[in-house]
Amino acid sequence: MCDTCGCNVTRGNQHLVTGDGKLARTEDGRAAITVLQSLLTENDHQAVHNRQHFDNREILAINLMSSPGAGKTALLEATIEALGDEFSIAVIEGDLETENDAQRIRDKGVPALQISTGSACHLDAHMVHDALHELDLDGIDIVFIENVGNLVCPASFDLGQHRNITLLSVTEGDDKPAKYPVIFRAADLVLLTKADLLAVLDDFDPEKAEQYVRQLASEAPVLQLAARRNVDIDSWLDWLRDEVAEQRKRVKKKLTLRPAIQPEGLILHADHKHDHHLPHSHTHTHHKPHSHS
Repeated sequence: MCDTCGCNVTRGNQHLVTGDGKLARTEDGRAAITVLQSLLTENDHQAVHNRQHFDNREILAINLMSSPGAGKTALLEATIEALGDEFSIAVIEGDLETENDAQRIRDKGVPALQISTGSACHLDAHMVHDALHELDLDGIDIVFIENVGNLVCPASFDLGQHRNITLLSVTEGDDKPAKYPVIFRAADLVLLTKADLLAVLDDFDPEKAEQYVRQLASEAPVLQLAARRNVDIDSWLDWLRDEVAEQRKRVKKKLTLRPAIQPEGLILHADHKHDHHLPHSHTHTHHKPHSHS
């Protein structure tokens, strides 16, 4: 969680804890925990709102998480090239600085909005909300949210997405799921990226990596691919097609889907009555939609 590094206060929610913000004043002696709990509560309210925004437009929203350089943008580029004629795609890019990744996506002919988080090592629901007002989502089928490269904090903040995908590059080490369990427990799909390098690496065992994932009691599929070389991406594309189809079915039934909330997060979300306590593969009935995002 972000209760020690302070990154729970982002540019997106800073207005809540400064000046006359609704969370600027806290109970004496409990300021730190009260602010953290309140920020997460406000984040989750906004995330529910964002998800309704996606559902109202029959959009599948996917959160991509990984360490820096694991290949999130390369995956998006390959996906756009493969499915650009099949689905309309938009991308929200999160980075501390620069528009580099967003420009790479725009160069593929896809709308992309860059969120510069400053010192914050993750996106939050407020940032995504602001981005949604700047993106034209008419006719969009999939919104990818490329989170800040970080194997810790992104897993603890609901953005309003339906699915979480965690990428693990084969250059990083097959024990990463054991070292960073929260982000891998949050995954609905794990992608072992840059798999074409396995031929020249002797210190990454894909079976061991999957074993570590399973030891987290995760049933998420684990797929290997090499996006830049278009190697073994068919399984990923089929998974994505299935998810779009399932999202459309849910919308017709007025259901929604929320990805996993981890035990660490549940402690701080315990006062919520929304969908946060459901297992990550379950659906539930929509709350009454808001009139705007």
